[in-house]
Amino acid sequence: MATTATIPGPAEGFDLGGSEESLARLREYSGLFGDTYRVFAPARGVYDFVINHPDDIKRVLLTNHRNYTKGEGMDRVKILLGNGIMTSEGEFWRRQRRMMQPAFHRRVLDRFGGLIHEVNEKYAARWAAAAARGEPINLTDDVSELILDIVLRSIFGADLERLERQLGANPFDVVAKDQNRDLRFAFRFRSLTKLVAQLLERRRREPEERFDFLEMLMGARDRETGEPMSDKELIDEVLTLIVAGHETTAAALTWTWYLACLHPEAAEGLRAQADRSPEGVLGLDAAEALPYTHQVAQEALRLYPPGWLFTRRTIEADELGGYPVPPRTDVFISPYTLHRHPEFWPDPEAFKPERFAGADAEERHRFSYIPFSVGPRHCIGENMAMFEMLVHLNHMSRRFRLTRADDAPVELEAQINLRPRSPLMMKVETR
Repeated sequence: MATTATIPGPAEGFDLGGSEESLARLREYSGLFGDTYRVFAPARGVYDFVINHPDDIKRVLLTNHRNYTKGEGMDRVKILLGNGIMTSEGEFWRRQRRMMQPAFHRRVLDRFGGLIHEVNEKYAARWAAAAARGEPINLTDDVSELILDIVLRSIFGADLERLERQLGANPFDVVAKDQNRDLRFAFRFRSLTKLVAQLLERRRREPEERFDFLEMLMGARDRETGEPMSDKELIDEVLTLIVAGHETTAAALTWTWYLACLHPEAAEGLRAQADRSPEGVLGLDAAEALPYTHQVAQEALRLYPPGWLFTRRTIEADELGGYPVPPRTDVFISPYTLHRHPEFWPDPEAFKPERFAGADAEERHRFSYIPFSVGPRHCIGENMAMFEMLVHLNHMSRRFRLTRADDAPVELEAQINLRPRSPLMMKVETR
């Protein structure tokens, strides 16, 4: 086994995740130092490890996952989301995850097909009106608002419309309209806890038959004690579902449309599949049975994974890539660089949806593709996110042709999520 002194890495220090330069540094370092290296973090006075081989990622996220907690950056996320399943640890996390899991069963998600269809119909009418006026659409904003609409209605059901009437506006619009994820946003967002608490109180006071995530979480019980979640636990999980359910899916759809516009053959393939698919509401199975649409979405998530960087922290010492990793060391994993690993992805910079068809997909290392993470802490909403993406792409491809409204270069903004720095403007043509 190699000694700590022989672990490769840059001579200069750099705080990974601390600035937008992190993505460029990760790409550079992976090219220079390979799949396992360390970087000195001046702000904390420690070395961080970076791993980029699927075998090591499997060890950290699956086979030895109990030796790892969430790592650097979680304190900032906790300010925003409290102690929901994205940030919680240990037995408390396992309890919450078990209680929430039934709400994300495929049979349950399938019942949201009508809602997803209805929201897409509303935005299709908006796009058709823009096409009739000859005006471009702000695709980034529209997709963000569309996904937030689905997320909020799936969580709150009819209570959302009641809140909008009562307050004169959607109080959760701040999630889509305020793009900064700073302390000011965190304060505004956490102030919404009072509204969620009022909804909980009202639902208990006026019980009725409802189908939404809030009702399912209120009805969840610990399988060992039979106890429900406390109000604080419910509120933290609801706020986590709002942010996590909205941001990654909206960013992923924006990148998918961007790539489809860059590759007209892909856009034509989406339209051809949409024309062959049944009209009306699609269930989860039917959406996943759109093979080319699914492949385009998967390839977009490969090239531009919204969750482009995450961390774990060792509890006890471990070994990764043949190197010793001390206790309480932050280990960085970047799906962005992993998804471009030349050993597992031939021609890694190219957009090739067919990678996800046939033998290529079956033979590829399972841990070389992790847009929703993997292992026990993989994204609980993965199937819901893909359901929303597939229905949206199918629905809009049937109705419209989208092309870029300008040829300005698209720059990456690598903050909490990976998204375009400036809004994508699109010309819309009704088919």
